[in-house]
Amino acid sequence: MAIDRSETWSWVDDVVPFVVMLMLTCLDMSLLTVVKTAMNGGLGSIAYVVYHNSLGTLILFPILVFRMLRNVERPPLTIHILLRFFVLGLFGLCLFQLLVYVGVNYTSPTLASAITNLIPGNTFLFAIVFRMEKIDIRSSSSIAKLMGTMMAIFGAMVFTFYQGPEIFVTISSPNSPNNRLLLLEPSNWVLGGVIIFIATIFRSIWNVLQSATARGYPDQNTIVFFYCLFGTIQCIALSPFLEPNPSAWALQPGVGMNAVVLGAIYSTAFHSNAQTWCLKKKGPVYVAMFSPLSIVIGVILGVTFLGDSLHLGSAIGTALITVGFYIVMWRQAKEKNMLVAMIDEDIVVANELGSSDQNTPLLSCINESKC
Repeated sequence: MAIDRSETWSWVDDVVPFVVMLMLTCLDMSLLTVVKTAMNGGLGSIAYVVYHNSLGTLILFPILVFRMLRNVERPPLTIHILLRFFVLGLFGLCLFQLLVYVGVNYTSPTLASAITNLIPGNTFLFAIVFRMEKIDIRSSSSIAKLMGTMMAIFGAMVFTFYQGPEIFVTISSPNSPNNRLLLLEPSNWVLGGVIIFIATIFRSIWNVLQSATARGYPDQNTIVFFYCLFGTIQCIALSPFLEPNPSAWALQPGVGMNAVVLGAIYSTAFHSNAQTWCLKKKGPVYVAMFSPLSIVIGVILGVTFLGDSLHLGSAIGTALITVGFYIVMWRQAKEKNMLVAMIDEDIVVANELGSSDQNTPLLSCINESKC
């Protein structure tokens, strides 16, 4: 029986990216839950960021050396480019990760996954500020993206500042680290939410700067290595001021060491390559559509392993963030489809003009003397 190659490739292009993105989303939240468990066990959030990024940079270093030995062509490293890498490391790795994991230490992975869904909307706003995006109040697309962004931000505020009654209560020990933290210091939830929101602002700025840097320096591996290197150095330089307690730096065998090793290997080796493959296959909009799913997975893992309870405010905030996120993504997808349709229409018109007279070239010479 003959195998239809077109059906095989269709299966690879449609099913495999879906499975990979679903797996990545589950692994992202699973890792964040493991990190939260390690923090509940005494590992400092600052220490985790330093250990995780240091090991990740060491993993990336042999890859860069291998590319150098193969004489892979890449643009020269100028002072201006290195300064860009330094700023990328500061915003996208040092400040973003430090603030996110400090916020997770105060709250939960569920809140972190919800608020980080603001990054696409915030990036849209900063792209307008830096004039990389234009907004037209007469355009329905611009209005929809702006309204979606505002709805997502409002949902994050509801998630953070309003808990409301419990709609699902877990049966867990009242002395568990997570419950004890929330019972004794309820203001930690709000403080952690604000910290994570500030982190999303830095990440959104990083997205804009990284996009401009990638256009000027197309070697992605070099960009990743140097921004990880600079970000790690910055984290190490700030760590004594942010975490002076020596006991928080103790990396005991068990869940703490597993969180560091798994985080470094997964983030640097597996996640980036798998997500890049999905981006090539399906595009950035498809990859971004899985982001709100992390909230659902975070709720399930938090209820199961961390003893979290689901509150009404969390459910309302999650719904608003998800709807706002998908409005922004939907309008971006519509704009992309319209652009593709316009290009296809131009190609069809050009082909029709070319086929109407076989003796007339597609691009006729304006100056006859040069034909």
